[in-house]
Amino acid sequence: MPVVPGAEPYRHEGGEVGVLLCHGFTGSPQSLRPWAEHLAAHGLTVSLPLLPGHGTRWRDLQRTGWQDWYAAVDRELRQLADRCSTVFVAGLSMGGALALRLAALHGDRVAGVIVVNPANKVHGLAAHALPVARHLIPSTRGIASDIARGGGEELGYDRVPLHAAHSLRRFLSRVDTELPGVTQPLLLLRSAVDHVVPAADSARVLSRVSSADVSEIVLEQSYHVATLDHDADRIFEESLAFIGRLAPRVGKEGTAAVG
Repeated sequence: MPVVPGAEPYRHEGGEVGVLLCHGFTGSPQSLRPWAEHLAAHGLTVSLPLLPGHGTRWRDLQRTGWQDWYAAVDRELRQLADRCSTVFVAGLSMGGALALRLAALHGDRVAGVIVVNPANKVHGLAAHALPVARHLIPSTRGIASDIARGGGEELGYDRVPLHAAHSLRRFLSRVDTELPGVTQPLLLLRSAVDHVVPAADSARVLSRVSSADVSEIVLEQSYHVATLDHDADRIFEESLAFIGRLAPRVGKEGTAAVG
């Protein structure tokens, strides 16, 4: 199936500091594209891949699982690390969980982690029914476009395939056990009101990681897809400041200054 216009992956060749951005479950690179372009405009090398099964139709996601999604970002990270001397990982929602796993498993290859409304668990009674329900019901209503800003829209599926949701549940459980392996500096931004991922998920992440350098920022004016919402500019600015603090090369060697 062809990729939906606007959901294409994005890459930019910049300086020696690279950032890998990971989008969320049933979403697409469109949700992070303004963030990626902002980082690129400041001279960073940026990779924003399209995860397998995403960006086309929800039935394509039904045939994929967490191993496919993680393998895609793992491959991108390795390529960035070959190209750049310093690499950061970042993500929204499930993309935040992907970024945290990359940090836990790749150690010194990752200089820092930025997550926005990171998912840690599939919640509700329905989550416990997934192992059986996925064989009876192909999909349920979608979770895209939880945005407070009027006119804001996320390019995501209007249905959630239950086989993929079951795989997501197993993935998040695995990542939770791996969070103590995250030792890198961490910037976590979460929305005060989020109809998809509760604040408890961010609290769990913060309680489980081993990072000594941790910052939490509450986004008061945005819902789940904060990267397309009222607080988007703040996310962009805070992430640039975080990267600039940890990567002295930002502002040198052909990389534009942060500010």
